[in-house]
Amino acid sequence: MADEAVAERAAEPASHDPQKPQGSRSPEAPPRGRERGGERGGERGGDRGDEQAQGEAEAHDGPEAGDDEAAERAKERERAADRIKDLTRDPLAEEDGEDGPTDLAAAARARRAGRKLLTSGRDFTSFDRSRIGHAHIGDINVSLDARRSGVAMRGGPVPEEELRRLRRAHVEPAGYVRLRRALESRRLLVLGGAPGTGRTCTALALLDEVTRVGAGDGGRVRRFDPHQGEGVRGLVGEVNGREGGEGGKGGERRGTGYLLELALDRPGTLPPDEMDLDQLASTLAEGDAYAVVVVSVGSAANPLLAGRYGMVCPPAPSQELVTVRLRERLEEARDHEALERAARIAGDPEVIEAVGLDDLRPAEAELLASLLAEHLLGSLTREELLAGCRGIAAVQAHEWFAGVDRALAAAPSSGDGRTPVRSATAALFHPVAFRIALAVLGGGSHSAVSAAAHLLTWELSVQSDPDSTPSRPLFCDDPESDRALSRARSDNGAIDVAGAEVTGQLIFYRGSALPAAVLAEIWDRHFPVRAPVVRWLRLLADDPRPQVSVRAAVAAGELSVRDFEYGFGELVRPLAEASSPRRRVFAATALDQVAGHASHRKAVRKVVDDWSRYGTASLRWTAAMTLGHGRAADSVDAALDALARIGVRDQGRQLAVASLNVVRLLTLPECATVLRRLGQWAEDRREEYQDLALVTIVRLATTGVDEVLDDEPGTPLGDRGDWPLLLALAVTRPELTGTLADLLWTALNTARSRDVAFDALEALLRSASRGERGERGEGGESSERGERREGGGDRMRPGLAALLPALTSDEHDRQQLEWLLRRMMRDQDRPLTTEQASALWRLAVPARQRRSDEEESHG
Repeated sequence: MADEAVAERAAEPASHDPQKPQGSRSPEAPPRGRERGGERGGERGGDRGDEQAQGEAEAHDGPEAGDDEAAERAKERERAADRIKDLTRDPLAEEDGEDGPTDLAAAARARRAGRKLLTSGRDFTSFDRSRIGHAHIGDINVSLDARRSGVAMRGGPVPEEELRRLRRAHVEPAGYVRLRRALESRRLLVLGGAPGTGRTCTALALLDEVTRVGAGDGGRVRRFDPHQGEGVRGLVGEVNGREGGEGGKGGERRGTGYLLELALDRPGTLPPDEMDLDQLASTLAEGDAYAVVVVSVGSAANPLLAGRYGMVCPPAPSQELVTVRLRERLEEARDHEALERAARIAGDPEVIEAVGLDDLRPAEAELLASLLAEHLLGSLTREELLAGCRGIAAVQAHEWFAGVDRALAAAPSSGDGRTPVRSATAALFHPVAFRIALAVLGGGSHSAVSAAAHLLTWELSVQSDPDSTPSRPLFCDDPESDRALSRARSDNGAIDVAGAEVTGQLIFYRGSALPAAVLAEIWDRHFPVRAPVVRWLRLLADDPRPQVSVRAAVAAGELSVRDFEYGFGELVRPLAEASSPRRRVFAATALDQVAGHASHRKAVRKVVDDWSRYGTASLRWTAAMTLGHGRAADSVDAALDALARIGVRDQGRQLAVASLNVVRLLTLPECATVLRRLGQWAEDRREEYQDLALVTIVRLATTGVDEVLDDEPGTPLGDRGDWPLLLALAVTRPELTGTLADLLWTALNTARSRDVAFDALEALLRSASRGERGERGEGGESSERGERREGGGDRMRPGLAALLPALTSDEHDRQQLEWLLRRMMRDQDRPLTTEQASALWRLAVPARQRRSDEEESHG
């Protein structure tokens, strides 16, 4: 039939319908199904359509129009059609009576991001942490404890030997000259930095430089122990005492440099005020002395760093640190050619992945250099080298959490002998909570991570002190401090909000190894932390944002791998039985994450199989969602057996969720197996299996690739994330196009699924004709899901070009397409233009077939 004929008929008013060629029907109803040719697989669907069409005709045209039996049959057919339409709605949007679609695409992206963040083979690190403060590998024994603060250090002179070694090995950070000039001009420098970034070494290097000339004997650089006095005020007394010296002259102490490390993150510790710093600077000037006060970045130190004496210490460059340390090690071994070989090994992708840190701190650089040197000298095998590299992140995680609340455990009495004083617990736990939240939600928005960190801060504070209500200042958050103390970075990126992507600030760890290392540290070494973390993860499971709930589910799965008995009993099973679909999705995602580990796959498959057979309705629902990921059964056939068992039970009560997960299995390489099983269900004599097939076929046509795909972009399907899955499969798997067309034909020509199937086909046609966001129409939620993808219309045309000719191979099928195009052109809200309708007709009917139809019409 010519394109112009289609356009002309579509433009005709409804009153002209009687003059249409024989076989055309009014826009109110599509042509009824007919028996399909033998080469097709849809005969049974066509037969069902003919039988029901005949029943409709008898009920409508029979001599007794008011016959009760005929009316009852009509009502039954209407109920069956309504049931199919209801079953094609989103099964995840049942909570609180919601009818709107859930954002499956955002959930899929969040799951991929979470798996990429945590699934890195680090969950069973072979690094020996029996003495976590030191790394002892072969003959290497390097101190890695970055928590050595001024509180732990004793005062006294710094030996000249240590200063000489510092001069030889110190790598100047960016802005070092500016730091030195500030110290020379003001005599006092408040140097802020995160623990372990080399801030103390930089402070000592600065004091070494400014005191080389004019310093007396007895130690020109000295550490000051805060226990000797009240911080800065105590140092003022120290400088005054040394200035007086014996005999009141003290000339031998002039030019001395003092290092003071303040621990401002401890509860009850107050920072010095500006007047104290001014007094110290004046005293230093009188004694021709210098002082560097080292503080950790954070809300308590912000006033100090913003004052006239404050400056931030940048970290030293990682590559230079490693090179300097390597040169030291290899010079001792007198192997001058090994430096180039070591550089090549350090740049090996496998070594870089094993280290898993974007930048190294001084002690870490020293350890990596030692590992590389020992490997070059033959003391370490490559496996031992990689194991040692993986342990670097584990040591950092231990330093972050070891003894955080030790001060709280020894809190002083309030004075009445009964009530302990435990102030600022929330402030103490917030950095810890932020690191855990970042490990779970890293790659998400900074606001989501911060909000989750505050929730966890509350849980940790209550667990630590259940008799007190935690309090936290409202205006003391410092994003820069959070990033510095957690080795994090932020960047602009896409954030999913209500089904749309917007630009926002994302936050990540500066290293792929840190998230898994943090979770392993808190789960394996700090058992009391498990209870508040479990409560916190359950709270995150209720978050409506997929970037929060789904990422938390992936983390829960990784934690369960480390102790499956505990994780299953406290996280997976309770949420799998919950009444909320969101919580059951959380449990299913966590179970699939566990199944990703070969060591636990058999146990997960046993659990899911038992739930699918003997579980409650909630457990069967959760089992279905787990099966859709493709790893919770021994094979795709076994997964389909379990999904069919769930879908047809209890009169199809959970058929919707079963069909959704059958569609998710279509993204696997075994796609042909799934389509073959759909054909078998469609031909089954049992109506519940037919319904499972019909609902799955319609759902396939209305589901987008990005809603069900686990692959990253770069795969044939992954590059078509905005396509309907049906069209994407027709293009990427051309050998399956005929089967796909047969299945859709069956749904279009079966009475109870005809309406919703035509709505789905209309959504496919619109997606390639203009790709604009659709509004909810009479087709219901299925049509909306199919039309909501934006753009990419021209890109989707090859999908329709592959599918439509196979779907419209005979005159009756082309009549159905013609009817649908006319209906779309007459749509008052979203009319299809004549050009668009003609283009779609040309895609469906090849030119040779169009000429043949035109000749027949004129003949």
